[in-house]
Amino acid sequence: MVLPIYTYGQPVLRKVAEDIPLDYPDLKELIQNMFETNTNSDGVGLAAPQIGKSIRVVVVDLDVLSDTFPEYKDYRHAFINGHILEYDDSETETMEEGCLSLPGLHENVTRAKRIYVKWLDENLVEHKEWIDGYLARVIQHEFDHLEGRVFTDRLSPFRKQMIKNKLKALLQGKMRCHYRVKAPRT
Repeated sequence: MVLPIYTYGQPVLRKVAEDIPLDYPDLKELIQNMFETNTNSDGVGLAAPQIGKSIRVVVVDLDVLSDTFPEYKDYRHAFINGHILEYDDSETETMEEGCLSLPGLHENVTRAKRIYVKWLDENLVEHKEWIDGYLARVIQHEFDHLEGRVFTDRLSPFRKQMIKNKLKALLQGKMRCHYRVKAPRT
């Protein structure tokens, strides 16, 4: 089932998400709905707060980028109770990012090129590993949602000032996108 995306200004996007118990009800269905919502919205990742749930569940589907990044062919994974344990800040990269919760807004964001992550997969098997490249960027972006942050929080004060009116328009529900959203009440 395709769910509405909660947009900038929704309080759930500013909450730190909770780890879920291993017997969380209908977890497989939730993950499937998140993948469907992500695909319908043309996203590469989706965090549970973006569908109104303050829990630590993220889905990532990089198969759509496999023409540019062949290593991500068929890459489609869920990250449950994920946490970034360490950032390797020795190398960073600045790239343009967008977000399904901030439709129409794209800005350059600097992130670590390599991170150490702990999570459970869809079969509740624990993983701990260093992740690098574009996947590291996507995970950092999505896990920021689990910490109550959005990518614009990582911009310089100057850039934040430059996009102030765009953010204000989003808060007022003034946006155009091809997917269902749940905008903040104005």
